[in-house]
Amino acid sequence: MKEKVVLAYSGGLDTTVIIPWLKENYDYEVIAVCVDVGQGKETDGLEEKAKKTGASKYYLVDCKEEFVKECIFPMIKAGAVYEGKYLLGTSIARPIITEKLVEIAIKEGAVAICHGATGKGNDQVRFELTVKALAPELKIIAPWRIWDIKSREDEVEYLEKRGIEVPMKKGDTYSRDRNLWHISHEGLELEDPSKEPRYDFLLHMSVTPEKAPDKAEYVEIEFEKGEPVKLNGENISAAKIVEKLNEIGGRNAIGTIDMVENRVVGMKSRGVYETPGGTILYAAHKELEYLCLDKETQSFKSIVANKFAEAVYAGQWYTPLREALSAFVDSTQKTVSGTVKLKLYKGNIIPAGAKSKYSLYNESLASFTTGELYNHKDAEGFINLFGLPLKVNALVKKMNSVKEEEK
Repeated sequence: MKEKVVLAYSGGLDTTVIIPWLKENYDYEVIAVCVDVGQGKETDGLEEKAKKTGASKYYLVDCKEEFVKECIFPMIKAGAVYEGKYLLGTSIARPIITEKLVEIAIKEGAVAICHGATGKGNDQVRFELTVKALAPELKIIAPWRIWDIKSREDEVEYLEKRGIEVPMKKGDTYSRDRNLWHISHEGLELEDPSKEPRYDFLLHMSVTPEKAPDKAEYVEIEFEKGEPVKLNGENISAAKIVEKLNEIGGRNAIGTIDMVENRVVGMKSRGVYETPGGTILYAAHKELEYLCLDKETQSFKSIVANKFAEAVYAGQWYTPLREALSAFVDSTQKTVSGTVKLKLYKGNIIPAGAKSKYSLYNESLASFTTGELYNHKDAEGFINLFGLPLKVNALVKKMNSVKEEEK
């Protein structure tokens, strides 16, 4: 019997090429696996397509709800944003996709896992680190680091020579990745940072601010321990919350960014990311934390958020560090429960009120009117102590200045 390889299959250009390439260059039985993390209609017809191009078996693994609960929600609670802009849409999906690939590889008795990530990209790192963490005995095949194909145009030519249907239109060879959380766009004019993206042609989930409604739309999100549980008063599943917020945010031009980022492998790359629902959830969660977290915890959590984002971006999900960061984050979220209202208007998210039974905001303390909990006279002693280092520094400077003049 032939040895088996499990291919991370999307039906896109790369993996459409990889199946016949594996058949031609390895004596493996190819098992195509598509992990559904919210690609939508992209999964339609993939079984027939995979088998037609040489796969012996096809799996479609639906884990949208698990993806949101086990990956996205921990990221929201952490407030993880890579380099101040990127909400980690592609990055956060790779660990669970690879986890499912590993499960099927073990079930099928496969000896290797194959992926279509390029040798210049981040995804090769994310896929392979996860395999090493979960099943180090499995081999990894990365065609982009082996074959003679140099470009997407070469891939198209490869398929045309073999009479295989090309899964894209000519002139639309953007590299895209879509899941429930976002869609990314790379390639073509985006490879020149001096050029403005062709948003009217590019966008799939959103519209430009010019095409958004002239009337604002309000959303209300309820959280329990940092996780969203209700949308506009409706108790719906985690995946459905993200789906509905994508629709709401998309039509209001929320969450589209154009970014030049630092890849794991050391180079800079440019991409356009659409994350409409995610951007709303991050904003709402942050407003609730402003109410519920004390000053020192809030300050330190921002450091953790940055490290969490770096770990997710680099594919370090199944690591002791990420697990430890999540443990800290979860401890901070015990009181992050309540409701947040936001106003959406032409790409803008405007806070419109938040409430929580754990709110640390005290009207008696915050009001300009004297309250029982705060004595204005106490501020004098606090300022004297808080400003003591400044006073000592000034006295020393003055004393040394006098000595210099006496010389």
